[in-house]
Amino acid sequence: IMPSLVGSEMCIRDRPNEVRQNNMIGRIQGKILEKIPPHILIDCNGVGYEIEVPMTTFYDLPEVGSEVVLLTHFLVREDAQLLFGFATDQERTIFRKLLKVNGIGAKASLSILGGMTVNELTHSIQTQDINSLTKIPGIGKKTAERLILELKDKFSDTEFAASKNQGSSELGDIQNALLALGYNQKDILTVTKDLDENVSVNDGIKKALKLLSN
Repeated sequence: IMPSLVGSEMCIRDRPNEVRQNNMIGRIQGKILEKIPPHILIDCNGVGYEIEVPMTTFYDLPEVGSEVVLLTHFLVREDAQLLFGFATDQERTIFRKLLKVNGIGAKASLSILGGMTVNELTHSIQTQDINSLTKIPGIGKKTAERLILELKDKFSDTEFAASKNQGSSELGDIQNALLALGYNQKDILTVTKDLDENVSVNDGIKKALKLLSN
């Protein structure tokens, strides 16, 4: 059971029936007592914390009875106090960005994170790939378009670095070279996403430049 942790002076209204709070619980460590997707119950010093996690985090959890460490986001609504857990800081960062999108609540944010990896989501946003986003349960075309519109300028820096580092080191070198030549991130991701993972840096750059010139 979640203890009462909210102080009225620390809450601000985020949207109707939902209040966002300054993080009082940013990390939790304890023993897993239950695993019933998407919820887990963690014993931390004798207190049982019910935590909702994206399925990407759930699949990586150890067995019941094992110790686990999760990064958390504490959300307070008029009718509930909710704690969400994440295996990585990257997942939590994306979750918080998703919450700021108009019409996207915690449930939809978890569904999005559970439907694709952080790198895949970042890539879909940057390349404006509506088809990939609409494959996520509960995400229609209008919602996908809104996600792209509101997040396309926010998924850069660390998210792009994560995206470009997936796969081979050669792919990262190709993307870095194209960045140095002045091409934008969206176009780079578009032309390099289908390159063979075993392509050499020189051949990859040549193929990418050919596609960019079309």
